[in-house]
Amino acid sequence: MTGTGSEDSTRDGASTSVLGQVSSVNWEAPRDIDRVLIFGGGYTGLRVAKVLNDLGVPATLTHRAPLPPSALDPQQWVRFDAEAGALPKAQDLSGISHVLVTIPPKDTGDDPVLCHLRPLLLNSAPSWVGVLSTTGVYGDHGGRWVHEASSLQPTPGRSQARLLCEQCWRSSGLPVQLFRLPAIYGPGRSPFQALKEGRARLIHKPGQVFSRVHVDDIVGALLHCWALPARERPPTLNLADGVPCSSSETLSYAAHLLGCKLPTVERFADVASTMSPMARSFWMENRRADSRLLREQLGYTLLYPSYREGYREGCAPDWEPPGESPKEGMLRS
Repeated sequence: MTGTGSEDSTRDGASTSVLGQVSSVNWEAPRDIDRVLIFGGGYTGLRVAKVLNDLGVPATLTHRAPLPPSALDPQQWVRFDAEAGALPKAQDLSGISHVLVTIPPKDTGDDPVLCHLRPLLLNSAPSWVGVLSTTGVYGDHGGRWVHEASSLQPTPGRSQARLLCEQCWRSSGLPVQLFRLPAIYGPGRSPFQALKEGRARLIHKPGQVFSRVHVDDIVGALLHCWALPARERPPTLNLADGVPCSSSETLSYAAHLLGCKLPTVERFADVASTMSPMARSFWMENRRADSRLLREQLGYTLLYPSYREGYREGCAPDWEPPGESPKEGMLRS
């Protein structure tokens, strides 16, 4: 397992410059995008903004701290901290055609964007509002595949709050498209550093699998959806690669790329009590996220169809020695 679901856990101002080191992708800017407002300048939001910058599409991100983060031009940031009373103004939403919400809801399911800015959003009339949610809303399905129409049985807490948030957005009167994400990974958010520092844990739970998605496939899927006619955009979409598997499998491959030994195997039953409530909640649910609607019906081709390509190529800055390229044998492994 890598990442923390759909939540952008990178704090405002944290270093995410490694995202700029991803191998070049031939991104294409969809037409009819005037300006994009991204709520949440964390790991995923910042990556979306950087790609939009490269495409010449104006993007504005929100930050919570009194001063904007150092990443990107200061003019691209606007402060949004509802608890401190710092709210964007009407002029901050002027000319916005697309809105992306990466900020997680409160424990009650209340979304700070929707609670405080719905009138402004309605008045600015964006043509598209994307909300990043989580596959956690499906709950535990015993390792079976879950698709967009699968039953929703979230456990109390974070996943239940996500489902309540989804329902509020659906009834907001805005042109909302929901994206359900599993664990997010990419450069700077991979197991390589933990392996190098001896912090990685090899935990085994029989039959347990996790789904995941590379941050650049989130970007790619968003651009793909923006290019579709509005009538062809599904109201809900799973974003995940096609190879759910155990965390021990992905950690083993990461260790292979680094050429290092794996840590000692630990049984989940023996270590569950030492985990944080968030980590334990991930391990208590078992499902495979099905993204065939995205890949087969909408025609999006994953940049990283599995964790192997994602680690080997999409996270190369995390494991390659400086100035070296991947060894030929590793590229074919």
